[in-house]
Amino acid sequence: MKTPFLTPEMAEDVRKAVDTVKKGGVILYPTDTIWGLGCDAGNSEAVRRIFEIKKRADSKALITLVDSVAALERTVAEVPEVAYQLLEAVVNPTTVVYDGAAPGVLAPELVADDGSVAVRITGEAVSSAICRGLRRPLVSTSANISGAPAPKCFADIAPEILSAVDYVCLSRRDETPDAAASPSSIIRLGSGGLVKIIR
Repeated sequence: MKTPFLTPEMAEDVRKAVDTVKKGGVILYPTDTIWGLGCDAGNSEAVRRIFEIKKRADSKALITLVDSVAALERTVAEVPEVAYQLLEAVVNPTTVVYDGAAPGVLAPELVADDGSVAVRITGEAVSSAICRGLRRPLVSTSANISGAPAPKCFADIAPEILSAVDYVCLSRRDETPDAAASPSSIIRLGSGGLVKIIR
């Protein structure tokens, strides 16, 4: 996958975001879909803070972002062959639900009751650069209170979300709703190559 271009301003923005996440903080950042709340996917305390910010039940597992197939292979217990074919074929951002996580990589709060984990490879410049700088998976969940509409652009993000995080990225704030992306598709991969479209 080609590395997305970063301007010097974006690179500095990413550096500050990575520094915040490495210290256990929560960030607000643009992704390949909509603006997201993020933290180190291996840090249980930070993950729990995101649940608190969203006022969301912790029984609902969150999506994790990685920047490459290699990072995906380090994050999930097993990448079935059909996943490689799927990831090669999809055009729009697609989150894939896998049967399990690799040992010791993800916080328990990111694993669903059935043991599955939801992971997406992002090709967007800022989010992929944060993943590369962090060298760990990054939590990605829509920047809204649970049950409220997901923000279509930065201007739609509620003040209580903005004030609850430790760092707000500067990049891509001026995009309009028309230019913004939608939430990702979600596909579940089961045993024996079973593919189920969830969203």
